[in-house]
Amino acid sequence: MTDARQAILGRLGASGGDPAAEYEQIARDYLPRHHDHDLHELLAERLTDYRAIVHTSIDELPKALRDGPYVAPPDLPWITGLGDRVVTEPYDLEAVAGVITGCAVAIAETGTIVLDHGPRQGRRALTLVPDHHLVVVSSDQIAADVPEALARLDVTRPLTFISGPSATSDIELSRVEGVHGPRTLEVFLL
Repeated sequence: MTDARQAILGRLGASGGDPAAEYEQIARDYLPRHHDHDLHELLAERLTDYRAIVHTSIDELPKALRDGPYVAPPDLPWITGLGDRVVTEPYDLEAVAGVITGCAVAIAETGTIVLDHGPRQGRRALTLVPDHHLVVVSSDQIAADVPEALARLDVTRPLTFISGPSATSDIELSRVEGVHGPRTLEVFLL
């Protein structure tokens, strides 16, 4: 342990009190609270702000599929009737046009989709390699804010937070999408 770290930890220990209790007492009036808004509308608005494509019906799923097969976890109910346009895991992720998954939770306030890679979501690479990610979100999976979402999640699972298509900016602030994951994110709000 470095001397600086030891000094900081020593000051924290000497301060007495309960840091968790002190943290809870901090006023957070600056945080917007949207609990009185329709969570579907708020989530759709935030997702759109992040350049995600938002659909309000699962009936639009077949039209969203591009050329080439899509891969999906085998237990997705939404892929029945799509025939050979959708293959199930395991599959070569370099050979697919995209992926269809469910999610663990969606955060309305931040427009974030959270995957815990459980049933209906597949392994982590499934959502990071293909260029097109289609996510189905049911109304009971929408949390108003981050604390509510975290309360619903098992934090011991691998979590992936997605706020729009993968994007990065260089030093000149030129935005490039799809560098570290899917270039296109489409969300189906049920």
